[in-house]
Amino acid sequence: MARYTGPVCRLCRRERTKLYLKGERCFSLKCPVSENSDRQARAYPPGMHGRDRQRQGSEYLTQLREKQKARRTYGLLEKQFRNLYEEANRRPGITGTNLLQFLEMRLDNVAYRAGWGASRAQARQFVRHGHVHVNGKRVTIPSYRVRPGETVTLKEPTRANFNVVRNRDVLDRSVPGWLETAENGFAVTVRVAPAREQIDEAIREQLIVELYSK
Repeated sequence: MARYTGPVCRLCRRERTKLYLKGERCFSLKCPVSENSDRQARAYPPGMHGRDRQRQGSEYLTQLREKQKARRTYGLLEKQFRNLYEEANRRPGITGTNLLQFLEMRLDNVAYRAGWGASRAQARQFVRHGHVHVNGKRVTIPSYRVRPGETVTLKEPTRANFNVVRNRDVLDRSVPGWLETAENGFAVTVRVAPAREQIDEAIREQLIVELYSK
């Protein structure tokens, strides 16, 4: 399966905001887009002309950057993201909210929200390597959509993994209210689909809807 394998800090610099793609590093002074960073000299868009690139105040550019920010935050390629939007558009309700709910209820994101992975990329790796079970069965598809009432658990031997233990001890990240924890935090049950106010990502989903509606 195709996936982005380049430097992820480059993506944050392009969007000029934190996307939290590298876990613990994103909270350190090494992050080039954080305040008081020791790498503030690189807090400009990547590329040969990054220093001189001036943002054009067009409506299309604003919409495009918002879509790219959302897509990169959740680690999806363009075709995956577009297909998810089209499904959200067919569902009753607010398209933008539907889209964010679909993104949040992906299995790799649920594993990330549970605090097992320092980043969505690390949580996705746990899923791909068979460390995550849904209702007692191993699921290795990161895009699997967890339904309300289903329970996601971390495999017993993996609970002692150094990275998992460190993530739970070091990262100060609380489990959102639409998830119910059990087994000392190594199991989470999806209570309901998350409401918009329960999704803490700074994404203006209406701009994405406007972009794809053209």
